[in-house]
Amino acid sequence: MIEKVLIANRGEIALRIHRACHEMGIKTVAVHSTADSEAMHVRLADESVCIGPPASADSYLNIPAVISAAEITGADAIHPGYGFLSENAHFADIVAEHGLTFIGPKADHIRVMGDKISAKDAVKKLGIPVVPGSTGEIKTTEEAIEICKKIGFPVIIKASAGGGGRGMQIVRGEDELAVKLQTCRTEAKVSFGDDAVYIEKFLTTPRHIEFQIIGDSHGNCIHLGERDCSLQRRHQKVLEEAPSPVIDEETRNRMGGIVSNAMADLGYCGAGTIEFLYENGEFYFIEMNTRLQVEHPVTEMITGIDIVREQIRVAAGEKLSYTQDMVRFFGHAIECRINAEHPFTFMPSPGTVTQYHAPGGLNVRSDSAVYTGYKIPPHYDSMVAKLIVSGYTREGCLLRLRRSLDEYVIEGITSNIPLHQALMKNEDFQSGDYNIHWLEKFLKDKEDTND
Repeated sequence: MIEKVLIANRGEIALRIHRACHEMGIKTVAVHSTADSEAMHVRLADESVCIGPPASADSYLNIPAVISAAEITGADAIHPGYGFLSENAHFADIVAEHGLTFIGPKADHIRVMGDKISAKDAVKKLGIPVVPGSTGEIKTTEEAIEICKKIGFPVIIKASAGGGGRGMQIVRGEDELAVKLQTCRTEAKVSFGDDAVYIEKFLTTPRHIEFQIIGDSHGNCIHLGERDCSLQRRHQKVLEEAPSPVIDEETRNRMGGIVSNAMADLGYCGAGTIEFLYENGEFYFIEMNTRLQVEHPVTEMITGIDIVREQIRVAAGEKLSYTQDMVRFFGHAIECRINAEHPFTFMPSPGTVTQYHAPGGLNVRSDSAVYTGYKIPPHYDSMVAKLIVSGYTREGCLLRLRRSLDEYVIEGITSNIPLHQALMKNEDFQSGDYNIHWLEKFLKDKEDTND
């Protein structure tokens, strides 16, 4: 079994991993930049190592520094969390080469699924439905025109190595195709070092539905149901819930079975998420995330399964603790991403937290590394907490979440809690009648009203 885990991340996810490790009797090593020397996970870990200055490239993305920290502390495994090095196949290879356990899937699976073109081809062969579009990289405007004639406008051009909502261009007619194709290629090159792009049919009113899976090295793979991540701004998730308000039990079992069987056939080991667009009763694969998701707590809340614990166990070569028939779903859960930013302009708001109080009560969970006196650095993502609430019904969950948001106190900086409070009062959200474009319209209407 793994005895000491180096946590190659920061913030709430580093703290989440630390807690899972300590519950399993595993020691932890926190790595941190100079900007995070007073971070909560650094204070609580058994050991800590400073790996560089604030810039991510010089610290959290510095592979030699991370590996050196593991070696000098005697760690035998590395958990990458999400973001940073979590989906870096080269890093996974290096971890293995140094005789360490990478708490994640095989490097080859990260590599295949990290490229959107190869991922689409791989899952199609495994029987997972995909969005109509190009079968490979689009290099010329002429190729793009031919594809668009076959699938029809509107289309979306995506960076093959993309992620986080970057490297995307929506094209509504042939007259703007050439310019947006070049724009997308340029953005892809700058953001990801790879200008390969592909084209898919742009669905007009889809929901974003993802299925959580976990596999082990013994050929077993189970699904933990779906999450609805349709509330997005510029392709960035704001709020997630499980189960989806529009997916019934029969559909859940059918699609969950398809994805878990496909990943078992692939020999996938670790946690992963298969993401779909869902429209008019049909699922279309968009990507696979070969790591822990930010929104994994909503699944934990309705299943009672500790996903991080299972990640660690299967990485150590153990079998899954659960079979598919042991997985049960209870009630409804919603997660609000709490960011240090203006609730409607989304301007980042780093600074010192002068007062912090997280809400509590039955079925209320707050995942955060923030505390009173903590200085939120300006160098990283603005998310500082996740508020996750569950209830017996979706209506009960919403009532509890609304109360919890009213209790949340974060002073000294500006947070997006007012945005979540506004969403709770909206009739469309209350009824579950929304899609991936809904939040953008909601924000635009609010801006027009304020003007």
